[in-house]
Amino acid sequence: MVIDLKSYEVWFVTGSQHLYGEETLRLVDAHSQTIAQSFDAAPKIPVRVVFKPVVKTPEEILAVCKAANATPNCVGIIVWMHTFSPAKMWIGGLNALQVPLLHLHTQFNRDIPFADIDMDFMNLNQSAHGDREFGFLASRMRLSRKVVVGHWESDAVLQPLNVWTRVAVARYRMQTMKVVRFGDNMRQVAVTEGDKVEAQIKFGFAVNTHGVGDLVQVINQVSDAEINGLMQEYADHYQLMDSLVKGGTLRESLVEAARIELGLKTFLEDGGYSAYTNTFEDLHGMRQLPGIGSQRMMAAGYGYGGEGDWKTAALVHVLKTMATDLPGGTSFMEDYTYHFDPQNAMVLGSHMLEICPTIAAGAVRCEVHPLGIGGKEDPVRLVFNGAAGPALNVSLIDMGNRFRLLVNEVESVEITQEFPKLPTARVLWKPQPSMEVGLQAWILAGGAHHTAYTQSLTIDYIEDLADMLGVELVVIDKDTTLRGLKKDLQLGEVVYR
Repeated sequence: MVIDLKSYEVWFVTGSQHLYGEETLRLVDAHSQTIAQSFDAAPKIPVRVVFKPVVKTPEEILAVCKAANATPNCVGIIVWMHTFSPAKMWIGGLNALQVPLLHLHTQFNRDIPFADIDMDFMNLNQSAHGDREFGFLASRMRLSRKVVVGHWESDAVLQPLNVWTRVAVARYRMQTMKVVRFGDNMRQVAVTEGDKVEAQIKFGFAVNTHGVGDLVQVINQVSDAEINGLMQEYADHYQLMDSLVKGGTLRESLVEAARIELGLKTFLEDGGYSAYTNTFEDLHGMRQLPGIGSQRMMAAGYGYGGEGDWKTAALVHVLKTMATDLPGGTSFMEDYTYHFDPQNAMVLGSHMLEICPTIAAGAVRCEVHPLGIGGKEDPVRLVFNGAAGPALNVSLIDMGNRFRLLVNEVESVEITQEFPKLPTARVLWKPQPSMEVGLQAWILAGGAHHTAYTQSLTIDYIEDLADMLGVELVVIDKDTTLRGLKKDLQLGEVVYR
């Protein structure tokens, strides 16, 4: 699944008015075009930035907002008031606007030309108070938007634009995203359940179920030639255990794993799905649980959730979309077990099979081992250690009357220990602000045991996503205290009652 961020665009819209005369408006238009073209060419901004002529009347503003709504792949608009643009002109357009809004508070000149400044200059460069007029109206209308402040050529502007545009693309793709569930949720589990209808109303993505037999039918149609091609890809990219090489005693297990992966890939592509779930409790007609297939589907950009966890599956794809072409990786993850050494407390994150190899450090091995659940043949999986560095664990939770995004900053550490009897991919991390506070905060906030784990993104991305979607955000970071978190949770109950 290749996501071309340059196929998406945001519009650069500048506000002014007719009060200042044609020469001023000509300069406003020229300055705006220069800024938009600079943004469009900036390596740090991954989408197209499209200049739109300066708007000066309520009719022009309404027209550009409606056009943004109706233009395929327009994921948001950036607005800037170069001069004073009376904000009542914006009411109709902002009421109609359906794409995310970023308010850029900048000015064309970086410095005041102290020796030459005159009233003509002042009339032209009024964003210092023109943007405040717009800001008042947006606040009065209770509009969710991002405000970015700084000179347009500075990193203080370019980096927030990078974050916001990536999130805007993810939000746009969510509107038509499809998640397929092969079978139902793991029996008796609470957190993987949720209101799929409300999720589609709130986020746009649709979640529907196919029987495992539908997938098996596609798997059984995979050709020997396709399997042979994928087997060679396995050999080229991974260290195969001896029993999986050609002539090995478990070679047939790798053949079946390749068949399952190719069937999965075909099913997802043909159905237009961006994410999927399965469960070890429902494998009828399959010889083994998808291990390497699910890992490689994630590496290709698909979302995945174990045991029917459709919320995490969707979230993994959304975060992978934001992280397109960024360093680091993103994976389905589970907090599995703890290391409670007082001097070096850590969480071991893993899953029985399905961790994405984009987070790997060092060699990735392809192995087959017994699996104590599922009642099928021993599955093939990729085994590796996760990379060290800052990361996030993100959880999307259905709280009954609302959805909550919960995020914890963590610091993943280099794995120096051996795991000779643990044939899974794994990562070790230290939750912020500490093991005790981080875990207490996660449990108090209702965080799931499944997460989307990412080394590519920072909390800024998750904050922008929560703003665009209009959902509650709970952050656990280095500044978190349990007293403060409890107050935040209590406030959330009041706000979203």
